[in-house]
Amino acid sequence: MVPLSTMASSSKTIRRLEVVSPVPADIDIANSVQPLPISEIAESLNLSPKHYDLYGKYKAKVLLSVLDELQGSDDGYYVVVGGITPTPLGEGKSTTTVGLCQALGAFLDKKVFTCLRQPSQGPTFGIKGGAAGGGYSQVIPMDEFNLHLTGDIHAITAANNLLAAAIDTRIFHEASQSDKALFNRLCPPNKEGKRTFADIMHRRLKKLGISKTNPEDLTPDEIKRFARLDIDPQSITWRRVMDVNDRFLRKITIGQGPEEKGMVRETGFDISVASEIMAVLALTTSLGDMRERLGNMVIGNSKSGEPITADDLGVGGALTVLMKDAINPTLMQTLEGTPVLVHAGPFANIAHGNSSIVADKIALKLVGKNGFVVTEAGFGADIGTEKFMNIKCRYSGLVPQCAVIVATIRALKMHGGGPEVVAGKPLDKAYTSENVALVEAGCVNLAKHIENTKGYGVSVVVAINKFATDSDAEMNVVREAALRAGAFDAVICTHHAHGGKGAVDLGIAVQKACESQSQPLKFLYPLDISIKEKIEAIAKSYGASGVEYSEEAEKQIELYTKQGFSGLPICMAKTQYSFSHIASLKGAPTGFNIPIRDVRASIGAGFIYPLVGTMSTMPGLPTRPCFFDIDVDIATGKVRGLS
Repeated sequence: MVPLSTMASSSKTIRRLEVVSPVPADIDIANSVQPLPISEIAESLNLSPKHYDLYGKYKAKVLLSVLDELQGSDDGYYVVVGGITPTPLGEGKSTTTVGLCQALGAFLDKKVFTCLRQPSQGPTFGIKGGAAGGGYSQVIPMDEFNLHLTGDIHAITAANNLLAAAIDTRIFHEASQSDKALFNRLCPPNKEGKRTFADIMHRRLKKLGISKTNPEDLTPDEIKRFARLDIDPQSITWRRVMDVNDRFLRKITIGQGPEEKGMVRETGFDISVASEIMAVLALTTSLGDMRERLGNMVIGNSKSGEPITADDLGVGGALTVLMKDAINPTLMQTLEGTPVLVHAGPFANIAHGNSSIVADKIALKLVGKNGFVVTEAGFGADIGTEKFMNIKCRYSGLVPQCAVIVATIRALKMHGGGPEVVAGKPLDKAYTSENVALVEAGCVNLAKHIENTKGYGVSVVVAINKFATDSDAEMNVVREAALRAGAFDAVICTHHAHGGKGAVDLGIAVQKACESQSQPLKFLYPLDISIKEKIEAIAKSYGASGVEYSEEAEKQIELYTKQGFSGLPICMAKTQYSFSHIASLKGAPTGFNIPIRDVRASIGAGFIYPLVGTMSTMPGLPTRPCFFDIDVDIATGKVRGLS
């Protein structure tokens, strides 16, 4: 058997695009390019059929056994793409990530892998549209990328809701049964009349400090402690999920059926990608690690204040079974034939907003020494890149060599004092006509992001995402400001209009930045300081002068510290539209106080998340959702109208 090695040159799979102007709709470009069979992409990576499972012609799940086989091989260069504080329209991070990889692979003959998050169907049918990139820098097939993909989000939905059902069912049965009856049903006698503990029950016994292995040996007090979780309904943080924007499910009442005997409580639905299980998938490093993380998820507390986990409910193993295929990342391709791994899609506010650790690790081994893996971090660099460094890299042990910061003239004008930018409304003429002074004023936002990102010890390259209405004078102002702020380089990019060819200069700059990088990764804070000290370190990086905690936040910090969770990293949940907590405060504000409204925890995923203001975890649909434009061509079967 030939051992697995790093990927060969991708030249066999490279396609040259025939670009036209003006740039057609994303879905029309995607439909104009015939994808290669994914087996050919896999072959270019030196993957044999034993290393992946096909999901149709153009997608495959890459198995984690690839990591085991390549364990001793070198990693490639690791690059993260973040951005300046965005407008509601987005500044093209996904498009830049794909365009950069197309440049590296199709034009600079480098071994390269793109690692992206899987998009939720909520925004796809709602207001934002899909997340496959745009123009001539896309992942294809675009419709499959943006819709069901390989079913990972559906698996997360099923697992999340199984746990939700287990919580309410346990409360229901405990309310109507004595300790003895409850114990007898949890540990029923087998055909020989002997009682045994299910394997998962030994986890709860160990947690309780009970070393007995025979159910018959438990004392009445031990039976009560083991069998009765005594969940406090007011403490339950676990909600049901679905992958659709539905504002009317944000708050619901359950238990109104006559059989539920008055076990009524208020709860709600989140969108599926807001589930902690999604964050677990993104941060897990192996199947065994995922099993532990899923079992450790805390759903609420007992009435005595003890954390109740999925394993306490006996459901951790079942959750892992539902997720066992989802742990394998999905192999796809760009328009120009370079390989892509799509995996996980956690929120970038209440979670860390990055694709999975396992996808990055597989990709780094497959490209090998001097190859490139480029991954995207959600929202601006103050959120996505910060969490990439302090949460994702802390758990993965991986060290990036370069961070790209995507900037647009449009966003910089907004930060310089330009009119409000509103999704769905035409841009003010200030954004479509030259205004060098406005751009120059807004560069304070870019400079702050460069300063913060350089603090992690990585080289920073600024990608100036050029739009048709941007002038050379405006571009030059941004480049000069970036270099003054300490960027390794700042490059004008036209990958949306020209594909990889429009990002060649960016690719060269990233290569040089990676080759010159030798510093170790510097975290913003150590884990052994208090929860408050970690929050305040992050707030300081925003430009805040202090932090204010609500009474509820103080109470939760005290509780999590008492429960032993203070050693976890922090995942700040705040607006993406400002360094501060006030979305309308643009530029690089200073002297403000960050208000912490509440503090919550994703113990299985492995972070504490303070809430700065109100965070919606179930988006609503606008007056005119994207679904108005989406249909199928009944003659060809192709999807129309996806954006």
